[in-house]
Amino acid sequence: MEWKIDPDEYQAIAKMIHSSSSPVGIDAKKTHVLILKKLMDIEKRLINLEGEKT
Repeated sequence: MEWKIDPDEYQAIAKMIHSSSSPVGIDAKKTHVLILKKLMDIEKRLINLEGEKT
């Protein structure tokens, strides 16, 4: 299974998490916050979907 992402979306995300002051080039805290926010959004959507089924 290959994971694909639109190049424009990739660049937008890369720009959001970039950090010139980090040795690895990204802001780890910002990256983790974005990931956790997306996971919380997914969780809310799943809860809503499960509620619609009952």
